[in-house]
Amino acid sequence: MSIGFYLKLAWNGIRKNKKFYTPYLLTCIGMVMMYYIVSFLSVNRQVMSMNGGETIQYMLMLGCGVIGIFSVMFLFYTNSFLMRRRKKEFGLYNILGMGKRNLAKILLRETLIIAAISLSIGLFCGILLSKVAELWMLKILAMDVIFSFQIEWNAVSQTFWLFGVIFLLILANSLRQIHLTNPIELLHSETVGEKPPKANWIVAIIGVALLAGAYLLAVTIEDPISALIWFFVAVIMVIIATYLLFIAGSVSFCKLLQKNKKYYYKTHHFISVSSMTYRMKRNGAGLASICILCTMVLVMVSSTTCLYIGMEDSLRARYPRNINLDMTFDSIEKMNEGTADQIRQASEETAAQYGQDLSRVLNYRVAGLVGCIMGNQILLDESSLTEFDWNGYSNVWQVFIVPLEDYNRLMGQNETLEKGEALVYTTKGAGYGEDTISIGNGEALRVKKEVDDFADNGVDAMQMIPSIYIFVPDFETVAAPLLGEKNITTGTVSLHWFYGFDLSCEEEEQIAIAEDLRNYLRQMELENGADWLSASLESVEENRSAFYGLYGGLFFLGVLLGIVFLFAAVLIMYYKQISEGYEDQSRFEIMQKVGMNKREIKKSINSQILTVFFLPLLAAGVHLCFAFPLIYRLLALFNLTNLLLLILVTAVCYLIFALFYVAIYRVTSYAYYSIVSGRR
Repeated sequence: MSIGFYLKLAWNGIRKNKKFYTPYLLTCIGMVMMYYIVSFLSVNRQVMSMNGGETIQYMLMLGCGVIGIFSVMFLFYTNSFLMRRRKKEFGLYNILGMGKRNLAKILLRETLIIAAISLSIGLFCGILLSKVAELWMLKILAMDVIFSFQIEWNAVSQTFWLFGVIFLLILANSLRQIHLTNPIELLHSETVGEKPPKANWIVAIIGVALLAGAYLLAVTIEDPISALIWFFVAVIMVIIATYLLFIAGSVSFCKLLQKNKKYYYKTHHFISVSSMTYRMKRNGAGLASICILCTMVLVMVSSTTCLYIGMEDSLRARYPRNINLDMTFDSIEKMNEGTADQIRQASEETAAQYGQDLSRVLNYRVAGLVGCIMGNQILLDESSLTEFDWNGYSNVWQVFIVPLEDYNRLMGQNETLEKGEALVYTTKGAGYGEDTISIGNGEALRVKKEVDDFADNGVDAMQMIPSIYIFVPDFETVAAPLLGEKNITTGTVSLHWFYGFDLSCEEEEQIAIAEDLRNYLRQMELENGADWLSASLESVEENRSAFYGLYGGLFFLGVLLGIVFLFAAVLIMYYKQISEGYEDQSRFEIMQKVGMNKREIKKSINSQILTVFFLPLLAAGVHLCFAFPLIYRLLALFNLTNLLLLILVTAVCYLIFALFYVAIYRVTSYAYYSIVSGRR
């Protein structure tokens, strides 16, 4: 046989099965396009030159890895639908005299055609839309638009090789299936039903146990560190449990419906239940895949959208004032020698040169350390933690001892404390809950109450661990014994003076004032010698671009990955309906011949689809509800603690997704009805 003969058979096979191959080709093109766009942005020199460009490109590289891994799994999954449809055709070729070597040649040419179309159109569309993606990202990051067009050949090469390997692996898997199947099995592959799995109750119990464990983790974890540690464990448990429960549940659900004679022995229910029973395991696996993808879309889009909307709040948590100064001293005497007064006066004079007055002035002293809270004691010894003691690490806190007079001045309060008493305040949603607190080997302080708020200093926003502020009436008495003592970070307890203020001027003037104050600090250090160990001065406007780069990059990547996963869920729905439609077509034809009319067919189809089709959406909603506390704890690591915002964004995302899901349901159910009813 000539080479052209195999090529013609391959092309005819694709053309005659275009209802299956067109969505598959569109999927391949879409995955190639999305991968190139993310890869293009991850190596683009103009993105690198932006403020925060390195952070953005690091996240985009992670996105490339996620899309690459997902492409392998998803294209294998969708190709399995094609192979199930084509096995009957290959079985016929085999019976007519074609050997498996000849079938392999047809499959090779089909794969080459699909790879050529996918890579050429996908890269072409990716290159065309890469500039659109770049402009959209610049818009999200509030950056200036760059009017230029370029092709990143490294991204082209990377995309070509990745998907070339994927298509090669898909070809090898297809050849394996053909090689291991005899002609008769190939010919009847579409009409072979499934046997229910043995020990179905064991599968169900394992699934329930895993899901209950994952839900328990999600709702009981209190601190962000533990949430970060256990998040991926909980995700894996939910994925495994979803597959087990949907597969086992499909079997049990069908058996339950069959036992209910009043329900089962009705025209529109009998056909739908028997059709579901015919493919119980595959039906459950498909629904589980849709459920997991829906959950991934909802979690990813809602969390990144919430981060993006609350970006300004998170920025001000990190930089609580327009100008923020942190000075470290080695003794309480040097802290009180008048250095603070000189810097406050210099700040007022510098701002006055630009016609500005200081507002919302932040001014307080702290003794800072890191300790491990065990019960009512803050342990400072590093041996209190071991390398693999995850629970120990989840108890690590940033500790700030603050004079009560500074608390009253900043918060406008008039709290009073006796010697040996303290007020406490905790961050990141963590609580203390003990009646007393002792630091290191010091005497226990009685906790008079936990206050609701305090002026942040930006240090807590930089830490993954929560912070506890301890307000005491005798600052020197409590702090002095701790100076020089080692804490669990192998550093010493340090004295800080936090000073900051807001300005009403434009961005350029704020940056100029910050730079003038830095110069003043340098000059003061050169002329008089430094009374401080270190000084750090930060301006919110100087760091805004890098901050927006992080949060905007997460939002951009979240939306892109959300589109990829949504596209995958839609395609699985479509293939599920189309493949099941062809499998059920002969059964509905028989039922029509014995008197079943079009109206009854439609009622039976609606019964079948409505029985199972909305289960993934409902299950995804349940997953999302139980995951909500864990998501909230993780977002606290990004300084986002606005619970109402997260609730509203999550609810809106779910409602929008549900409307989209209903629209897909209508389209795919119509396609199923058209096939089984014989409508062209």
